[in-house]
Amino acid sequence: MRRDELTIFDGAAVRNNLDYRSCIAVVRIAMQALSAGTTRQLLRTMIHMGEGRTFAQMPGALGDADMFGAKIISVFADPDHAGTRRHRGLVLLFEPEEGRPVCIADAEQITHIRTAAATAVATDALARPDAATLLLIGTGGQARTHLHALPLVRTFDRILIWGRDPAKARALAEEARASLGLPAEAAVDLPAATGQADVICTLTGAREPVLLGEWVRPGTHVNLVGSSGPGPVEVDTALVARARYIADSRASALDAAAEFLVAREEGAVTDAHIVGEIGEVLLGRIEGRRSAEEITLYKSLGHAVQDLAAAAHLYQNCEAI
Repeated sequence: MRRDELTIFDGAAVRNNLDYRSCIAVVRIAMQALSAGTTRQLLRTMIHMGEGRTFAQMPGALGDADMFGAKIISVFADPDHAGTRRHRGLVLLFEPEEGRPVCIADAEQITHIRTAAATAVATDALARPDAATLLLIGTGGQARTHLHALPLVRTFDRILIWGRDPAKARALAEEARASLGLPAEAAVDLPAATGQADVICTLTGAREPVLLGEWVRPGTHVNLVGSSGPGPVEVDTALVARARYIADSRASALDAAAEFLVAREEGAVTDAHIVGEIGEVLLGRIEGRRSAEEITLYKSLGHAVQDLAAAAHLYQNCEAI
């Protein structure tokens, strides 16, 4: 690879070269660095362009002597799949010695993979070691990437998939069994599936809660992934209030974690309910799970440092495409 040329990774190149195990390791380091203050990023800025249409910019730097850049992305409702959104855009990477742009990577594929990797990092840190049943709520692209990532940090004896369209849930479960060899099955009754799960991931475009706190049993770990800004909520206030709440970034959660903001507005929690960041847990600065009976909750909003770390890994470790 010639370092004086701009390297481009399209969607296929990202999928083929950004493996989940490596991305989990890269994201783990990035989240530790974010909480340690050795990386820097600005809060995501969004320009709303009408119902279901958003243009977002996410700049950041991995360190003073490391890569820097930004993710530029559109988040539009998918007209072909009701209730889902497409993330299209670019991750732009600059090298730190001369400030040259060196890499452009497909943002949609990086977002899918690094988001699942971040969930895996949080699950590894917060879920019970004996967690055996996984529930995915949602059947879109994020559900597929989470099926790749989460079994790398826990051995699940059973994987339940629930979607608003039961046919899609059945199809995804069949795909997971056939292509990944996973013990996946479609769930028809969401409250019943919730009551059996040790780890739950919400991966939807829901605007109103699809998961209620009263369904969640003690000891469960919950990852909230689908909502990335104020407004749409995937779970109710009861779950937020019951859980030990860990954010990917405290500043971002106070600005954009919809479920937390609703719970705070309703008077159920205060800012102190965010006990810390996942990076602080990984660094040993705060406790994650404190008991086998505790409900833990990880709020994923996504961060530029995750995207940049994934793109840097691609650039530094792959041959020219």
